[in-house]
This record gives sequence, structure tokens and C-alpha cells, in this order.
Amino acid sequence: MSDKILLSNLMFYGFHGVFEYEREQGQRFYLDIELMTDLSLAGKTDNLNDTVDYTKVYGCVKEIVENYRFQLLEALAHKIADTILVRNSVIHEVKIRIRKPAVPIPGQIDFVQIEIVRGR
Repeated sequence: MSDKILLSNLMFYGFHGVFEYEREQGQRFYLDIELMTDLSLAGKTDNLNDTVDYTKVYGCVKEIVENYRFQLLEALAHKIADTILVRNSVIHEVKIRIRKPAVPIPGQIDFVQIEIVRGR
């Protein structure tokens, strides 16, 4: 299936990181969410009930990034992917990308990014 809904470059302030100061001070995180689903029925009916309400997906992601604390981006991404799949039975697969610009690496770097793909 090649149908997808993309939410690109979402920005949230969260408290994730291995070091205690990262979980205390927090920072911005940028996310891309890809939702693989069949959009053909919604294309025919023009009805929100026949597709994924991406405003609810956005709210779900915001809730997790801003209200949970993880040491690893991998754990944050897993929580987001798992929650999206549980709350949206029409989504077959989800891809999550998380970018962390302020990383404790002694050198020039724009960001560190992880990407996971989870499905049913």
C-alpha cells in the first residue's frame, strides 16, 4: 500500500535525554510522522470518518513528547508509534523520525535523528 498521511517537522518542547540536565532543562524536538493507510474510501466519500483524523494524531504525539520523559529517543519513538497504532485501527504502519538538535557531542552537528517503522 502506498497511501500515506505525513505530518512533517512537528516541534515540541520535551525533557528527554540520558543526562539529568537534559531531563531537567528540556529542549526542542522535531518529528516527522508517516501514517500508512488506505485512503481510497475517504477519497470517494469525502468523509472524515473514513480516514485518519490527523489532528488527533498530532494531539497524541504532543501529549507524549511533552508529558513523558525518556532517556532514549528510541523509547520515545516506540511509545509514539505504539500509541498511534493502538488508537487508530485503520493505520497499517507508522514511521517516526525524531530529531534532537542539542546533543552532547563535542563538535559541529545540526542534529541527531532516529527513525523507526512499526506495523501491525
